[in-house]
Amino acid sequence: MKALESIGRWLALGTCGALLTACVYLQPVQEAQKLIGAPESTVRATFGEPTDIYRLDDGTVRWIYSKQPLGRQAYAADFDTGGKLTRFRQMLTTTELYKARIGTWTKRDVAEHFGLPREPTQYFPLMRRDVWSYRFLHEENWPSLFHFYFDDAGVLRQTQITPDPLADPRETIR
Repeated sequence: MKALESIGRWLALGTCGALLTACVYLQPVQEAQKLIGAPESTVRATFGEPTDIYRLDDGTVRWIYSKQPLGRQAYAADFDTGGKLTRFRQMLTTTELYKARIGTWTKRDVAEHFGLPREPTQYFPLMRRDVWSYRFLHEENWPSLFHFYFDDAGVLRQTQITPDPLADPRETIR
């Protein structure tokens, strides 16, 4: 009987651990909000190694956790100059993507906001444009690709949204 109780306790602890891990992966923004003010080491222990790390012009640091190329998320963890988490959010949203400024932003700006592209980049020689593409849910509903077109100097010259060719045409989230 004692052995069964012990097994039951271990199963309960294992289940709780699995549920906690699932929350981190299924609701990362909500879980990260609990970590605001925590050091980089705590964020790394919770979410693992970031896919990209950037030191921003103001001295702060941004970690990107990209789920690209097939996922539709790239999470940004922002740290102050003391290494404390100040903000954590999903960057591949319509609102965030529309912040890109034609003629002003460069490849570096796009990378700092959304991470490096995980989709193969394309170059269109007649247009003389390098294109970076990111999967996202347009208006949180339609599986889409957001394309950034850069000139040969690396300046953003155009953006475009297209349907995601890998998505089921009947797929919508709402």
